[in-house]
Amino acid sequence: MKESGDTYYSMFGASAGRATMFWRHAFAIKGSITPHVMPNVAFMGLFATAVCLGSWFIWKYFGLKIGLTVAPYELIGAALGLLLVLRTNGGYERWWEARKLWGGIVNQCRNLAIDAAVYGPKDSRWQADFRNLIAAFPYIAGANLRNQKPPKQVSHLLGDSVAEQLGNTVHMPSSIVAAMAKMLQEARDEFSMDGFSFIQIDRERATLIEHIGACERIKNTPLPLAYSIKIRRFIATFLLTLPFALIHDVGNNWLVPLITMLVAYPLFALDQLGVELQNPFDSKNLSHLPLDDISDTVEKNVLTLSALPLAVAEVAQSS
Repeated sequence: MKESGDTYYSMFGASAGRATMFWRHAFAIKGSITPHVMPNVAFMGLFATAVCLGSWFIWKYFGLKIGLTVAPYELIGAALGLLLVLRTNGGYERWWEARKLWGGIVNQCRNLAIDAAVYGPKDSRWQADFRNLIAAFPYIAGANLRNQKPPKQVSHLLGDSVAEQLGNTVHMPSSIVAAMAKMLQEARDEFSMDGFSFIQIDRERATLIEHIGACERIKNTPLPLAYSIKIRRFIATFLLTLPFALIHDVGNNWLVPLITMLVAYPLFALDQLGVELQNPFDSKNLSHLPLDDISDTVEKNVLTLSALPLAVAEVAQSS
């Protein structure tokens, strides 16, 4: 009976925690898109207030009513919402593809580290240098996608002079991968690496360039500008004329600014969300991928996993 009661209170606590998280996220400011769109929302409120004042002035002094029928806006609003959802979905597809590509980079780096440890030369210098190149690659890839210089982690792994040279190259990821290829050729020539092992490791190395090339395709080909311009013109036309449709349809005309702002907020938010999702690598965007955290994870995995297969192999041989 006691266990049943504990389970009930545990489930109740979990439900309460989820409810609390919902309201915390609903009113969160940090990481929210709200601060980016509030100036436009406030402008629409001021514009709607000006329309109300102008309508009141014209009615009082000239006896004329200005306004539009509200019926077409119901259909127009539905079409506009569909366009914004399609744009947001397009941005999310780019974000998700970028995340899968970086998942591939993580896996390729791990595979390279394991293959190098098992099939590569047993020379400790070669192993350490190759391992450091693998660990540095995600940092270099992230810096390249953000148009930045190599971060301090690269200097720690490869040395200050190498990091400086990388920063002056045209394409930093290619330089890292070329250095890997040179070391693999060295392993084949000087340490007699067998052909199968060489081909296996070199295939993993080449895949890194394929992943970074796909990331650069996402970065360098944003959604068509003409598409964004048309949608924003549609939004602007809809919102700027909306107060004229509401002014004689709402019981209290001074509610028109509030209603206009309530309609403008989700439209501006969805539009800005599509913009934020276009480039998932830019650290200035709210929804950017955590490339620094991913790179730290790869570094830890590579530097720790690389020694494990050697130890396991030695135990197996001794037994």
